[in-house]
Amino acid sequence: MPLYAVPGMAEDDPRVLGDRYEIHRHLARGGMAQVYLARDRALDRPVAVKELVPEFATDPSFVERFRREAQSAARLTHPNVVAVYDWGTQDGTYFIVMEYVDGPSLSQLIRRDGALHPRRAAEIASEVAAALGFAHSQGVVHRDVKPGNVLLTASGQAKVADFGIARAMSSVDEELTQTGSVMGTATYFSPEQAQGLPVDARADLYSLGVVLYEMVAGRPPFSGDTPLAIAYKHVQDLPARPSTIVPDIPVGLEAIIMKLLQKQPLDRYASAEDVRADLNRFLAGETTFAEASLVSAGAAVAAASATTVQPAVAEEFDEFDEDEPRSRTGLFIGILVLLLVLLAGLLFWFARGLNAADVEVPATIGLTQAEAEALLRSEGFEVRVTEQANPSIEAGRVISQDPAPRTKAPDGSTVEIVVSQGPAQVAVPDVVGRTQSEAQFIIAAAGLRSKVISIEDRDTEPGRVISSNPAAGVPVSKDSEVELRISKGPGEELVPNVAGQSLSAAQAALQAAGFKVGGPDEESSDEVAAGKVIRTDPAAGSSIEKGSTVTVVVSTGVEQVQIPSVVGDPRNEAEQSLVNKGFRVEVVEQDLSPGDSNVGKVMSQQPTGGSSAAKGSTVRITVGRATASSTTTTTEAPTTSTTSP
Repeated sequence: MPLYAVPGMAEDDPRVLGDRYEIHRHLARGGMAQVYLARDRALDRPVAVKELVPEFATDPSFVERFRREAQSAARLTHPNVVAVYDWGTQDGTYFIVMEYVDGPSLSQLIRRDGALHPRRAAEIASEVAAALGFAHSQGVVHRDVKPGNVLLTASGQAKVADFGIARAMSSVDEELTQTGSVMGTATYFSPEQAQGLPVDARADLYSLGVVLYEMVAGRPPFSGDTPLAIAYKHVQDLPARPSTIVPDIPVGLEAIIMKLLQKQPLDRYASAEDVRADLNRFLAGETTFAEASLVSAGAAVAAASATTVQPAVAEEFDEFDEDEPRSRTGLFIGILVLLLVLLAGLLFWFARGLNAADVEVPATIGLTQAEAEALLRSEGFEVRVTEQANPSIEAGRVISQDPAPRTKAPDGSTVEIVVSQGPAQVAVPDVVGRTQSEAQFIIAAAGLRSKVISIEDRDTEPGRVISSNPAAGVPVSKDSEVELRISKGPGEELVPNVAGQSLSAAQAALQAAGFKVGGPDEESSDEVAAGKVIRTDPAAGSSIEKGSTVTVVVSTGVEQVQIPSVVGDPRNEAEQSLVNKGFRVEVVEQDLSPGDSNVGKVMSQQPTGGSSAAKGSTVRITVGRATASSTTTTTEAPTTSTTSP
């Protein structure tokens, strides 16, 4: 089941499995499970979650197969195997958590581009063989090797998925199953799978041969109207040589494919490691083991095709009539014809090898395209150029060539060079306005890395993306770093102390600190001169958001208080009234004759009642007394003192 690389999220409130895995996007459906793009909350990384569909979750046999798949795959830790991280159940839902592969499946690649370059096909097949070899060493047989189960990362690395799967549904698009006997997909069946016979690791090698055939020819070796018809051909028919479909397929690679497609398991490679070793010989320009054994392999193919279908196949396919009479003479003639055809093919390949020994092909790997073309043409070769993304080789330089360096090729023949396009490009996703965790998830799902920078911004909610660098839509190389500018709000600043400064100086200082200035408010002050700042609101030293308003309070000087009129009041009442208003009192006594009505009362005051004076200033009152001498007394708020002249 392929995992499609679809960046982005579709739900604002994602479903969570295992209290850890946020389900964000549907990716694919297979025979018994759905696959979703999810985020692992604990490790903050994208993962793929395979979930058993509800109609099978209540069937113990399906649940058991699902569990076995998780256990089988979890044992396989290999660079070319899609890793399984976790599995579990929640509310009747069974799920497996896997590595998220951010590239297409091989089937998608073939549908999009058609037949692959032979070298690229061999490179992918070698990595698949490495994965199978490791799995086989752990006692795991895949049983469903096909292009849809080979995923390609952004850098082009192949990873095999769905180890240990056992499908239990029939499907019109090539699934053929019979519980307990036949598993897999008909197009990629081995003959023994088609017959319902026990399978071992060599069944996977046959399926790899079908996949490799499809990679170089653009289509599989057998097709038919129904899965039964295709499976019958795997048992009975000889596949056409890939070079009859694509003439330029190298002999060594074609020999590997034909050896993998032998009907009898004993006639195939002994192990996946042997397959990989032969593919690497081909990639190195050496003679493959399959070429050396081509004659015996051809005879084995002819013998296998002439054998009677085993009873299990006869029961499986109605088209086969076991009771049909056979002629020994016809059988002999058929075998003879097949051997002659194979011999003709061998002679053709041999002739090609002889004619290819004219001119040594120069090495162009690592040269620029212009340098490589000039060198090859100077040696008499034609040049065909194809381009391919490559994360480690500079754009414009040669990655590989066919024929290989220092091999022989006919003078005037064509040498194909593969030129690097540099790393694969991907458009930066639009994450402006997303939360930091959402944005990082989307960036990771697109095959990019993220770097977070916190920026003060009063217009964007804290924790959300203000912008990205590069901006959304800009094409960048896979695994590039995208800078995410995350708002931390407007930020805070300490209010500066501007007390005692003039209003203009205080306003300038507050604005320089990032604040707006409010006021000014006015207030009298006994200590601060008029026109100077008494304080601010919020107070100096407070930590507040930048851009907030700070109000300035300016002194109007000492408070002016209206002086009460105390003329005619008794001395004590007058003094108390003035002290209550905040004035100091100075008393001057004036002698009066005994019996005068003003004795003990205020006869006059200075300043006069009703006028205003600074709080704390002195008011002089003249009080009458019935004596021959006169005295001056001063009373201060809140105490009173008497002064004699």
